[in-house]
Amino acid sequence: MAEFFNVALTFPTLPYSIVLAFAVVYWLLAACGVVDDGFATDGIDLGGGEEGLHGISGMFSRLGLGGAPVMLVIALLAFFGWTGTYLTHLFLLQPLPVPLRWAAGSAVALLALVPAVPVTAVILRPVRRLLLRLRAVPQTSLLGRIGVVASPQVTDTTGYATVDDGGAGLILQVRLPEGQTLPRGSRLVLIDYVAEHNHYRVAAEDSHPALSFQDSLIAGDKEIHR
Repeated sequence: MAEFFNVALTFPTLPYSIVLAFAVVYWLLAACGVVDDGFATDGIDLGGGEEGLHGISGMFSRLGLGGAPVMLVIALLAFFGWTGTYLTHLFLLQPLPVPLRWAAGSAVALLALVPAVPVTAVILRPVRRLLLRLRAVPQTSLLGRIGVVASPQVTDTTGYATVDDGGAGLILQVRLPEGQTLPRGSRLVLIDYVAEHNHYRVAAEDSHPALSFQDSLIAGDKEIHR
């Protein structure tokens, strides 16, 4: 065990150990709901804002690592890079003199990513297929439909409503503009779908009379609009 920590916490394995530890802590926090798990989007912001996120995602796409959360890709790259670097460090680099070990270790740390990239790409193939199945499809066809508040009230932070879709009906998360509320039983109009939060922005029915009339026509002809 002492030898394991000695190798894992010294150069060239140490950088990979730090990244891998960060990834493990991140996913533990994600499992507890403390941070976003990244599966709702195609990655996370690592401090560079929208531009930084697109840059990292674009680089991964060129390497065949796109279509998966950025933190998942980083965790896999760190794991395989760490494994290759650790084994090389353990069996080949430890006996070398310190200056030579640092020089050779730098090369090993960089070259460890060469096999890590294709191995990660292979593992991500089934993950991407699974994510495509799990990804919610925005129900933009419901925009303009009339719903009825089913929760005690709808505000800008909470609430849900029932919507007649011509079948069994739908229960949807809905949100009003800030400062507005609607009590249970009120009628509302779906005006926008927010995919990242999986809810609809709505307005009171009396503020959209044209949409209300259109919805009444659709609801009255269910045989045609199923």
